Amino acid sequence: MKKNHYTLGVLQYIPFFYVIWSDDLLSASEINIVTTAFKDDETLTAEDQKTLKGWLNKNKKPSSQELKSWRLTISNAHIKLIEHDAYPLASLAKRLVDRYFSETPINKQLQHIELNLGIQPNHYHHLFDVDVQQEATSEFYSANELDAILKGEFAASVTAFHEVLKNPIFNWEIQRNKEKFRATVLQQVKELAKNNYGAMAYPRAYGGTEDMPGYAFIFENIMYVDGSLAIKFGVQFGLFGGSIQKLGTKYHHDLYLDTTGKAELLGCFAMTETGHGSNVRGIKTTATYEKETDSIIIHTPGNNDNKEYIGNALDATMASVFAQLIVNGKNEGVHAILVPVRNEHHELLPGVKIEDNGYKLGLNGVDNGKIWFNQVRVPRKNLLNKYGDITAEGTYHSEIENPNKRFFTMLGTLVGGRICVARAGLGGAKKALTIAVKHALKRRQFNDNKKIQEDLLMDYPSHQLRLTPPIAKAYVYDVTLQHIMKIYSDDSKTDKREIETQVAGLKSIITWYANDTIQECREACGGKGYLIENRIADLKGDVDIFTTFEGDNNVLLQLAAKGVLSDFRAEFNSAGFASVLKLLTSQLNDKLTTINPIYTNKTDPDHLYNPKFHQHAFEYRTRRLTYTLAMRIRDYIKDGVPSYQAFLKVQTHLLALGKAYSCQLSYEIFTKFTETIGDEKNKALFEKLGTLHALHEIRHDATWYLEQGYIGGPKSKAIRQRVERICTELRPHINTLVDGFGIPEYLITAPIAK
Repeated sequence: MKKNHYTLGVLQYIPFFYVIWSDDLLSASEINIVTTAFKDDETLTAEDQKTLKGWLNKNKKPSSQELKSWRLTISNAHIKLIEHDAYPLASLAKRLVDRYFSETPINKQLQHIELNLGIQPNHYHHLFDVDVQQEATSEFYSANELDAILKGEFAASVTAFHEVLKNPIFNWEIQRNKEKFRATVLQQVKELAKNNYGAMAYPRAYGGTEDMPGYAFIFENIMYVDGSLAIKFGVQFGLFGGSIQKLGTKYHHDLYLDTTGKAELLGCFAMTETGHGSNVRGIKTTATYEKETDSIIIHTPGNNDNKEYIGNALDATMASVFAQLIVNGKNEGVHAILVPVRNEHHELLPGVKIEDNGYKLGLNGVDNGKIWFNQVRVPRKNLLNKYGDITAEGTYHSEIENPNKRFFTMLGTLVGGRICVARAGLGGAKKALTIAVKHALKRRQFNDNKKIQEDLLMDYPSHQLRLTPPIAKAYVYDVTLQHIMKIYSDDSKTDKREIETQVAGLKSIITWYANDTIQECREACGGKGYLIENRIADLKGDVDIFTTFEGDNNVLLQLAAKGVLSDFRAEFNSAGFASVLKLLTSQLNDKLTTINPIYTNKTDPDHLYNPKFHQHAFEYRTRRLTYTLAMRIRDYIKDGVPSYQAFLKVQTHLLALGKAYSCQLSYEIFTKFTETIGDEKNKALFEKLGTLHALHEIRHDATWYLEQGYIGGPKSKAIRQRVERICTELRPHINTLVDGFGIPEYLITAPIAK
């Protein structure tokens, strides 16, 4: 047993005071934290407390001789700081006491101080000898269990799909010739169709299993093979086949669904136009009914009215063309018509012109093209007529009389495509994170001790902060998209307006998240991440477009915000003044609660880690933005500004509301899911991931919360410290977390991840 001149009670606090006075991290509030701990610490005598209180006097810093004594007391004990401990400093203090005295129990007050001070190992690790961990990862959690929790009922079908992907036809190789690349991807699509994955979401009568949620899982997993394959697959079976399934009737199903699912009939989805982009309602291509011949004439009126960026354009023999349907001289709005574009010899049919879009930033295995139609005639029955039909007598008929409602009902049936794009983006982010984390668990760099190994990248707190929050978000968004797809696929819910609003916002924030995450992973891997062989470079190019196809994110966020406003107006209209008064009272109560300094500067862990705080923060942001947006629009209109111009004036406000609503929605879905996890250990892990996601999001928008008085400076600082702390706590489990994504090793392929 070694000797020292400190009592047991005082000795256990020496590492804390050594850190405090070496880095001068202690503020007045933090002095209060330590003092409060003294009072509750039964291991301290009155004399011990007197000594420690003396060391807390900011006006009388301990002498250099005292500081030296602390340092020697620690170094002579020959103990090392273990950064991966849940409480590194408290753990060091316990081992220090154990060296000079007999084995002692854990002092909870020390853990309480460390947690409430918010100091991280990177603030003080230079003051101690640091134990270099030989094990890069912990096995406390099971990746298989995490994977099973995420996949749930779809685990078996995804596992079976992974077996199909072992076929050498799916082996990845560097592709830089688009013609060769496209040929490879086409053969892969046909192979998936042969294994019945193309028709997965179709009715059983046409070779499917009516499993749209399962299809979305498969779609994400195809991203692990290649982005071009995922998009080509989605265009053929999801967009082209989906338009036949969702917008057509039995006549079209019988003719085309079976061959589409088998990839015998290759088709494309011709909606977007060069001159009109996201404005589907404003497209110029016409479909004019000619009663004399009982046919529909498809025509592109101008050079910029062509269909643009159409996937499968070079391989397709048929197109699902969206056009303004004109019957008896009246424009009945946008409808979809099946238009053959090539014959059995793959030659373009008369009146059809198709050009290759050429090389793109990514997805060069997808044959995107431009299409023009010059008076192309098709039978009347080629109109996909579920929501609007031309009768045999030559008149237009629809069960949905309101043209606006009819338009949005037709587009609403195709919302599944947006969910799948979000899932594909999420898959790209998961793969990049897996590669970056596995690289960081092997790559070593820098150390000030020449006698030991360099440090792992993953052991740097800055690296943990770069990669851990995106991993937490991946879990949150995975659960969210599964939930949304199940609701969308529920045919008993015929009104899809709410789900449309939700998907519009979620698609936006998740595809932006995917791009940001992949870029961060690229940088986290340094020059190695820039090499094509390590897959992140192609992921960057492939996923980039996800922010602007299936709806431009900025446009979709405005759609989401307008949906929230519609609910807001409906609430007003249904209850009149009473509803307005109720909302204003709610706003006032929020203001009184959150401006209260006790709340705005509340920094204890129980509060900051509480889902009720996170939920309240997200709800407050959405509600506040909704209210202020509605009031701004109202004031503009009262001043005589036309409603369209009023919305233009608040466009940035709409975007903020769309993001806030989507963030709140995803967190709500994830927390409800977490409550259903039976195993307490895994449930606690998911709760921690949810907390990290929430605090990171609040921290990201701290400017807004500070402007509103919802949080104060100390609380903002405490949230930042909590984010860093949770990242440190999750460090031992980070490999398990990315393995929990369930990406088979043979689909990773990146050399730096091996």
